[in-house]
Amino acid sequence: MTDLAAAARESLADDTRAEFNRRVADQAERLRADVEAGRIDATDYAVGVELEAYAVDDEGRLARVPDDVFAEAPCAKELGRHNVELNSDPTPMNSAGLVDQSQQIAARTAATRAALGPDRELVLDAMWTVPPAGGSEAYLSATHDDDGVVVAEEMRPSARYCALDNDVLARAGGTIELNLPGVDLSVPSVLVESLATSIQPHLQVPDAATFPDYFNAALRTTGPLLALTTNAPLLPVDLYEDVDPRALLDQTHHELRIAVFEQSINGGAPPGEGNVRLPQDIEATTDVVDRIARDFTYAPALADDDDTGDLYATYIPEFDRKRGIYWRWVRPVFGGREVANDGGASVRVEYRPLPTQPTVADNVAVQWLTVGLLRGLVETDHPLTEVPWADAQACFYDAARRGPDADLTWVTRAGERTADPDLVYDDLFATARAGLQAAGVDEGTVNEYLAPAERRRETGPPSVWKLDRVRAALDDGATFEAAVAETQRAYVERAASGTPFAEW
Repeated sequence: MTDLAAAARESLADDTRAEFNRRVADQAERLRADVEAGRIDATDYAVGVELEAYAVDDEGRLARVPDDVFAEAPCAKELGRHNVELNSDPTPMNSAGLVDQSQQIAARTAATRAALGPDRELVLDAMWTVPPAGGSEAYLSATHDDDGVVVAEEMRPSARYCALDNDVLARAGGTIELNLPGVDLSVPSVLVESLATSIQPHLQVPDAATFPDYFNAALRTTGPLLALTTNAPLLPVDLYEDVDPRALLDQTHHELRIAVFEQSINGGAPPGEGNVRLPQDIEATTDVVDRIARDFTYAPALADDDDTGDLYATYIPEFDRKRGIYWRWVRPVFGGREVANDGGASVRVEYRPLPTQPTVADNVAVQWLTVGLLRGLVETDHPLTEVPWADAQACFYDAARRGPDADLTWVTRAGERTADPDLVYDDLFATARAGLQAAGVDEGTVNEYLAPAERRRETGPPSVWKLDRVRAALDDGATFEAAVAETQRAYVERAASGTPFAEW
């Protein structure tokens, strides 16, 4: 047995799970006490972002990211060998801090592109559609058995990922099933989840007791923000068999990564019922502590006794690991390298529903829009939480399926319930501006950084551009495979140019 499989087997052992759950329960009790005593209150708001991407070769096909890139560039490994993750260092939520965020994202993207070299391109995109040389199904299905442990060959060789893969497979009956328009796919690995990439803005809140205000408001923004940003309307083109291309383009989801992630993990559970879902409202910050502690334990691992350091999260290592695989579209993070008191003692919203956008400017705009909106909703005592949770959930899934044509659900600052996109986005952007201006950002700077997102009201999101390009290529006589490849080549070229999507 290899070291990788041995480590995964240790993670999946019954005694490891039992000890892990005991530690999670103890650490959750400590965390509840710290929340109630105000020990995780921070000095101020702070922001950060995670941005996922993938690599293609000089022919536009999905490609591995060499290991030496991670030593040379400020990026991190992700689930698939083709993935990278770019993380910003947290900064205060003020004018200088937000601009610093944009500069970090730009610099780290450029450095990663340079490290990849001339024969690979970093693609800021939500889903790859041009298959690797050996084909998508073969890539996603390449596994071998290592003394009873499934090892996915295109998954990063990490004990955590390997254990996670085997844990999810066990719950799913040994295969992962994707059932989406035009595709019925069975694969023997959770690697299929690596089809999807996302941008995840973070907002640290100063007063932990007010965290439910931000969390509950965030749930009701997921539909309108997703409808503005959808960017994954097609799967790898070779996964489609015997489809009518034009019918497929009419039937596909505008944001397939929502369904891909849910189906990869949830084992056939209906939307809203599996481990990946939109969470319910909370009344107190400790509610979400309890939810994480009660959640199913995937891939447990025990921290070494000498792992405890100065940062708050190191005092709750097993709880933090479990929180990291608490797969909800909005979730909390306790502690970290935050702008906070007591070595990072803090709580923040991690906002997970949004796809990676085409350029740095687009991703920065989405980060600013998200954190500005969440702060603005609370700062202005906005009545958005009057929207029933079930209506917000329905809006979210409708946005994933229909993008800009979704039935939106919103309450304006004046208390008017509306589904009119003009009224929704007038109020949404005004509230985001209020949040950014409360952070000390001047009006001109706010307008400059929000512009790439706000212009989506005229152009629609990238998913519309992709579908329209494929339709146009079909009209010109291209095969479906060629139409998708042509569209993806154009996307990669324009994204690499840095020109914001609204100017395409």
